[in-house]
Amino acid sequence: MSRRPTYPGGISAVLAQWDGRRDPIDFGPGEALPAPDIDLEPLTAQIVADPDSDAGEQTTSKTSYAWKRRALRREFTGQPELCFLNGLLITCLRKRAWPEHAPALFHRLWAEQGAFLLAHLNPRWLVSSATTFGDAGLTPVQRSTGLALTALFGTMKLYEAERLYSGQPSDTPHTLGHKAQGPLPLEMDDFSLSSGGLDVNLLARLWQEAEGDAVIAPLAHHLIDLAIHDDRTVFRRLRVMRTRKERRHARAASRSARWGVVTTIKAPLDAIERFAAHHLEQGAGHLYLYLDDPQQGVAEALNTHPQITATNCDAGYWQAFGERPDKHQVRQTRNAQHANRSGPDLDWLTHIDVDEFLMPRDGTPIADTLAALPAEAFCARVRPVESLAPGDGTAPGETAFKSFHIDAQARTEAGARIYPKWGRYLPAGMLSHVAGKLFFRTGRPGLRIRIHNLTLAKQDNPGEVALSQIDLCHMHAPTWDQFLDSYRYRLTQGAYRADLGPHSKSGEAVSHHVLFSTIEAEGGEPALRAFYDEVCLGSRALCDRLEAEGLLRRYMLNLDALRDRHFPP
Repeated sequence: MSRRPTYPGGISAVLAQWDGRRDPIDFGPGEALPAPDIDLEPLTAQIVADPDSDAGEQTTSKTSYAWKRRALRREFTGQPELCFLNGLLITCLRKRAWPEHAPALFHRLWAEQGAFLLAHLNPRWLVSSATTFGDAGLTPVQRSTGLALTALFGTMKLYEAERLYSGQPSDTPHTLGHKAQGPLPLEMDDFSLSSGGLDVNLLARLWQEAEGDAVIAPLAHHLIDLAIHDDRTVFRRLRVMRTRKERRHARAASRSARWGVVTTIKAPLDAIERFAAHHLEQGAGHLYLYLDDPQQGVAEALNTHPQITATNCDAGYWQAFGERPDKHQVRQTRNAQHANRSGPDLDWLTHIDVDEFLMPRDGTPIADTLAALPAEAFCARVRPVESLAPGDGTAPGETAFKSFHIDAQARTEAGARIYPKWGRYLPAGMLSHVAGKLFFRTGRPGLRIRIHNLTLAKQDNPGEVALSQIDLCHMHAPTWDQFLDSYRYRLTQGAYRADLGPHSKSGEAVSHHVLFSTIEAEGGEPALRAFYDEVCLGSRALCDRLEAEGLLRRYMLNLDALRDRHFPP
């Protein structure tokens, strides 16, 4: 342990600095606190006016009382006069000396109007009120409870402010398994996530201490209750980490895998609910939904489900990253990074889109498939199948999907047979990506997540395996109207943009941008519709050709029914 004090001069310097900030408020002629017997009830209805426009507040006084009064009235403008009086008394009582009747008047405020003040003061002023009881309480319990709350909330402010320099927001628990080694200060024992009770002991003792005084008890209990309900405190983070550790141990014992989904979404609530309901039905342990264009009430509605964390990607959210990226692909990857850094209580996470639905081909639960992967498999790829529009080759209620061969030569040959006119330009017959998406193991520091790939320790997709028994059902263009509605955006900024090359280098394959631009230039919208009908319509002829190649999938998704089950109307 270093013998060099943190503060030069040691405790003497600390006391001197502390005392230097406690000079009493000075009062000029005609300046004073209200009388000790002032009627407090009218002050609950009177509203503080802006002192800069209130003739009664105009003064040339240079006293600290006049300066502080103006500052407080600006802060409490529009709020009840009783709240201002509470703040004024706090200002006086936090000093070395105060007007003789100030403690009794402060005590009266909380004895007679405590419920009103609890309802109208913000948490910062409630904390200041509690700590003032530590300085000027009238009873031993008021002073002991006030001092204890001063230590609690003062320490919380220090460590929570310092923690922000870690780059982790205050509502994000640390990741298990990456704990630094070394002794705690003052040779204190480490806190045990599994069995430690320091957090509970601290809060319970404070709660019980406050019960000894009827005046401070409601205030102290209210603040403690706020602390244990706020998800940005060390109490919540430790509780989440403890729960995750317990679940990790339970999963290890049961050899099960817990998986989840992260996605960045710009869609109406009903579409989001269908996406969420489907994956909850498939066994997802948690869904992290980032709302790219947040609409009022959507996140709140989604967050009522215990297995969903919906985040409004508003200006306040992006401020932590510096600014909102212009490209939605960059926003997607940053959100995926954020979800993974949050230390989700999951073994596996996958980053997919709102129009993509995971479906096991043989009915094996996704959790079982992931649990069976070898330890060296860090990531696992699922390949897309693309939806066909309902046609005479599809049954009522089902969705048909087209797949493709992974082997490039087989893909080209099958493409020519399945799509006679367009197969040489579009060998896979897929309008969107063929790369697929990845499941990856969570909680690894240094992981860089992209749309279709990831990097860890400068290695791309380490330990990648193929999940050929799981389809990524992509509802990319489920109807002609939906295709046309998204077409212009995709051509300039999305899946058909000019900077993307063709999915295949076989035959005469061209990029989607070149293909669609050429079709539209030569024949306009009717030509686009003809292309769509050949490649994307579930006609009997197309379904027969796909089935002959082993590339047809038929699924009953029942998305509306699942939505009603998981999100009752």
